[in-house]
Amino acid sequence: MNAPFPLSAETVSVVDLRDPGEVARIEAFVAERSGSIFHQPKWLRAVENSTGQKATGLVAEKCGNLTGWLPLSEVHSAIFGRALVSSGFAVGGGPLADSDKTSQRLCRFAEELAVRTSCPTIELRGGTAPAGWQICEHSHAGFVTELAEDDEQQLLAIPRKQRAEIRKSLKLDLHVSVGCNEEDRAAHYAVYSESVRNLGTPVFPRALFDAMLDEFAGAADILTIRHNGVPVASVLSFYHDDTVMPFWGGGVFAARNLRANERMYFELMLHARKRGMERFDFGRSKTGSGPYNYKKNWGFEPQPLSYASWTAPGHRKRDINPNSEAYSAKIELWKRLPLKLANMIGPVIAKGLA
Repeated sequence: MNAPFPLSAETVSVVDLRDPGEVARIEAFVAERSGSIFHQPKWLRAVENSTGQKATGLVAEKCGNLTGWLPLSEVHSAIFGRALVSSGFAVGGGPLADSDKTSQRLCRFAEELAVRTSCPTIELRGGTAPAGWQICEHSHAGFVTELAEDDEQQLLAIPRKQRAEIRKSLKLDLHVSVGCNEEDRAAHYAVYSESVRNLGTPVFPRALFDAMLDEFAGAADILTIRHNGVPVASVLSFYHDDTVMPFWGGGVFAARNLRANERMYFELMLHARKRGMERFDFGRSKTGSGPYNYKKNWGFEPQPLSYASWTAPGHRKRDINPNSEAYSAKIELWKRLPLKLANMIGPVIAKGLA
């Protein structure tokens, strides 16, 4: 006869995110552990509803209480393969747990889940990974700083050279608007899609942005800069844990001469402080890249981010790195595509870039 299962043992299981009770338990756990916005079940829900990438996750519990949570998007792509990603379309996530031991237990269970779901790769964007996983600590950096007490101090907190660019933008005839209505959403997508096409990157489906704005209603908005009534720069931002996170933003070609991107981020700093935010999270950038240096020009100090991945034996790790040699020619070709065509086929491809 088998010995009885100890009541105090920690267990791990796949969560049913269609169960409101389970979702409520996870939301409470994330709040108690000061988890990121990417740990929230509604982030996964927005991804699934807009791109079809299945929302799932693992919970660890002991004596009926949650001790760990690993949010996962089950990503499938004809081009980029299949993977379990924590979390899809995010820059953070990873296991959120009471201990490193629980984090590692979640990851080991994720290995089993990956095999069962034919996902040869697991990607963690943060958190603690077990031995044997590939750890990357220098590929990306995050940029976070405190917001100043008032508008003038905010301007003075920015290094002189970058401050001069902002002062030039303040003298130009640029209009600033903030909102979440259809006009705001359409303006943002028009600017963002052109911006990423110019960088050689397929644009995400507009449905992804709509889903995020709807799920995070009251905690997300769009700030747009217009010149002569035409949108030239726009950013979709999230507000979480007293921090503003400009997440999907960009500008058209005209934005450079107008210093519209500089104006956009400066105005977002002012707007965020009025909303009660205390920090500005400029997001992640690849180490040494143009965006990485741009953020340093604003006076932000880069903080290395730790990512981890696991690849099933006999398989290759999926490659979605735009700096990879495999994609260099494709990126140059994409930059030359007509915008209408890029916006037609880009979302189909970009669904797999979660």
